[in-house]
Amino acid sequence: MKSKYTTQCHEEHILYLELQKEEFLKKFHEPPDLEKSPDNYDRIKAIGNGAYGEVFLVRDKCTLEYHAMKVVDKTIVVERKHVKHLVLEKEILRSVQFPFIVSLNAAFKDNLYLYFILPYIPGGEMFTYLQKYGSFEESLAQFYTSQMVLALEYLHFCNIIHRDIKPENILIDTTGYIKLCDFGFCKIIKKKTWTLCGTPEYLAPEIIMSRGYNYAVDWWALGILVFEMIAGHPPFYAADPSKLYEKVLDCNYKCPKNMTQDCKNLLRGFLQVDPTKRLGSQKNGTFAIKSNAWFYEIDWSSVLNQRVVPPFVPTAHEPGDTSNFPEISQIKLRRLSTCLFENEFKDF
Repeated sequence: MKSKYTTQCHEEHILYLELQKEEFLKKFHEPPDLEKSPDNYDRIKAIGNGAYGEVFLVRDKCTLEYHAMKVVDKTIVVERKHVKHLVLEKEILRSVQFPFIVSLNAAFKDNLYLYFILPYIPGGEMFTYLQKYGSFEESLAQFYTSQMVLALEYLHFCNIIHRDIKPENILIDTTGYIKLCDFGFCKIIKKKTWTLCGTPEYLAPEIIMSRGYNYAVDWWALGILVFEMIAGHPPFYAADPSKLYEKVLDCNYKCPKNMTQDCKNLLRGFLQVDPTKRLGSQKNGTFAIKSNAWFYEIDWSSVLNQRVVPPFVPTAHEPGDTSNFPEISQIKLRRLSTCLFENEFKDF
């Protein structure tokens, strides 16, 4: 079956990506214009917590718009030697502009914390829906994957590697489309990088083996995501990390019976232990992904321009609805009269 995604479609999309990259670089090298402070926002509710701090639903006191406010504890960042990571995360988030990626509205700091103001996506995390429904229909997984392909293609074109693709880092907007978030492990690379980071079930073999790696690790992680969306669990899992890593390196996995042959073939392309043989990493790059048989029905331009009717749309009754986020304990932020780590975060 011949793909509808032709070389001409691909060449036109590359021109679009070149313009997008120009915009990214322009913003990245311009000084930020994001002057705000915590006092500009009413904190409504804690909606998430992560390795470095909490996420709150907040409302801008002037515009009355809702935002997600990620609050990061400076002390934890310094203890874990992740200062450069956090500064780079801020710079990348304020510079990226793509339909399926969360971008930064504002960033600031006080004596104790760093603050990221992001769009509030009331649909919640993909992870929540996987927990609720167990797995997704293949057509829904295909719809989400097509957006992930476009998002990763854009990031890689801008020389950005994400390194933490997983359901917890994908938000479902009330339009039914996705937003990739959490750029805490992202990095701008030229050829290779060596840092061990990411989520164990999603780590590519070359990261586990401490070999230099590149953008190919994101395509491996996308393969894991596709499998998890359809099967309801990742292809490799074990309570003991060393056993998990053995399974990843052996690359033996069993596809669910309801998975189509085209999907199995796509996974075989993504889950290649040798990154040079991995789908998306060879000479024809993302063209090989987009023209893959599993995506035969996908009109890539319509997905990019959000003209496809989503198979599923989350329910949110108002812009500040938090019903799609799990209930968590409400945390009070502390105050301090002296400024911690002023020199370390002078670039934030």
